[in-house]
Amino acid sequence: MDADAARYIGAGLACFGMIGAAIGVGNIFGSYLEGSLRNPSAAQSQYSTLIFGFAVTEALGIFSFLVALLLLLAKGVVA
Repeated sequence: MDADAARYIGAGLACFGMIGAAIGVGNIFGSYLEGSLRNPSAAQSQYSTLIFGFAVTEALGIFSFLVALLLLLAKGVVA
C-alpha cells in the first residue's frame, strides 16, 4: 500500500470522531430540553452543566479534526 493511500485512509478514520461529537451534542441538548420541559424550575440551575458538556464534546470533535489535518498535511515527518 502506498504511504499516501494509508494517510488518506487514516484521515478518513480520524473524522469518525466528528460524527461522534455531533451525536453527543444532539444528545446533550435533547436531554437538556427533555429535562427542562419536565421540570422547568430546575432548568436554569442546569444551564452551566449544559454549556460545559457542549464545550467538552465539541473540543473532542475539533481534536479529531486536528488529527485528520495532521495526517493529511504532515508529509515526510516519519521516514
